[in-house]
Amino acid sequence: MQKNIEMGPAGSLTIAILIIAVVFLMRSFYKRFMGVDRSDDANDK
Repeated sequence: MQKNIEMGPAGSLTIAILIIAVVFLMRSFYKRFMGVDRSDDANDK
């Protein structure tokens, strides 16, 4: 009862765009978090 599902070009493009968006958001949040972390370290010294 296995079926071969082919995504096609529209599905592949959608997946690629979603992956790029997730990577961009993770990078953005990481840079923001590290910036907050550095400013906390500067206040402690």
